[in-house]
Amino acid sequence: MDFSRHNIISKIADSDDYFIVNLLSGHADILNAEEAQKFLSNSLEEKAEFIEKGYLVNPKEEEQVFRRKYLDFIDERDNDEVQLFFTPWYSCNFSCSYCFQDEYTNPNEHVSKEVVDAFFNYVDSKFAARKKYVTIFGGEPLLNNPQKKDSIRQFITEANRRSLDIAMVTNGYHIVEYIDILKNASIREIQVTLDGTEHVHDARRMLKGGKGSFNKIVEGIDLLLQHQIPVNLRMIVDKENIHDLPELARFAIEKGWIESPYFKTALGRNYELHHCQRNNQRLFSRIDMYKEIYQMVSKHPEILAFHKPLFSISKFLFENGELPNPLFDSCSGGKTEWAFDYSGKIYACTATVGNKGDELGTFYPTIELNNDMIQGWEDRDVLAIKECATCPVSLACGGGCAAIAKNRTGNLHAPDCRPVKELLELGISLYSTIDIHN
Repeated sequence: MDFSRHNIISKIADSDDYFIVNLLSGHADILNAEEAQKFLSNSLEEKAEFIEKGYLVNPKEEEQVFRRKYLDFIDERDNDEVQLFFTPWYSCNFSCSYCFQDEYTNPNEHVSKEVVDAFFNYVDSKFAARKKYVTIFGGEPLLNNPQKKDSIRQFITEANRRSLDIAMVTNGYHIVEYIDILKNASIREIQVTLDGTEHVHDARRMLKGGKGSFNKIVEGIDLLLQHQIPVNLRMIVDKENIHDLPELARFAIEKGWIESPYFKTALGRNYELHHCQRNNQRLFSRIDMYKEIYQMVSKHPEILAFHKPLFSISKFLFENGELPNPLFDSCSGGKTEWAFDYSGKIYACTATVGNKGDELGTFYPTIELNNDMIQGWEDRDVLAIKECATCPVSLACGGGCAAIAKNRTGNLHAPDCRPVKELLELGISLYSTIDIHN
């Protein structure tokens, strides 16, 4: 018997114990130091328990399990719900300090009725047999002028005709002005960004001209929750604002937001994308951001009432008492995610939409598809990325983000590696000491 190539083993942060996780077999255990050292030195006895759990394997048999579960993953993905992003314009009323769309062309143009009709006709034809919903993206989709409002109203009307749910990614500044329109949609969620409390947020996400946006966004969030419209509050984190996470947590608690069944949160890492973040010293690496959060939680446990960070698969493991299914592909672009814009172009995902050279085709004025580029996105998974073949964390990482990999290397099938082992060290330490369900 050999050690499984999918074993992830490391020391738990601030502990003498170790963990072993195997996504392919679906097992995870805590090991004492002696057992762990035998594991690491390849001298562990062939205990039936470790064979049963897939830590010790016949390599040929393990490869058969891998192929079977890979095919199951593909079958399940082919039946998954598709998220269709639509960008009606790239215009925005904000001047965020980290905007990556500020160099896109034609920022003052907007979607025409003909393009909206063409988009829904394309959806009706291309995705007829798939479960799906539409996310309105930007730029900023909720701009407060009659022409823009009419376009969003038309979009919602067409979605309602097809019984399609709508989600929206907005800076939240004009929610109040749009509430009567939003009430007429079947809203999956409204994603709104607050980068901290008022002083910190307003220094990062200001209106063009410099005026702050915090108070008006808060008013909009209150209004959405009053109307039982789901809110996904996102904080985009880097070294400039992470110190304010405890304050934002306390603010949300005091507002009563976290008590609402219509409220959830997300932490987004401000990351390396396109021109604006190159050589940017304020960016965290993935692991450094989580190390900072791990330290903050011990001093400010209220953070966990506001948001429980993933720490890779740690949160899932402790919430569900089992591991997630192996992740053979973490990039949904061109598979269960597509992006479209007002000019009639088609893209793989939100990280590429509007970026020149990333177009996969058009849906307007005619349907034209670059099938070779689309095939490249469809083929990208851990089997297509050579570095993943010998990586023990590949089934937790899934190869990472294709757009970031392509942006960094020029190769869509390069890896965007995730520090899975290091994240598990922190996450297992954190969540093994608290009741994660509270």
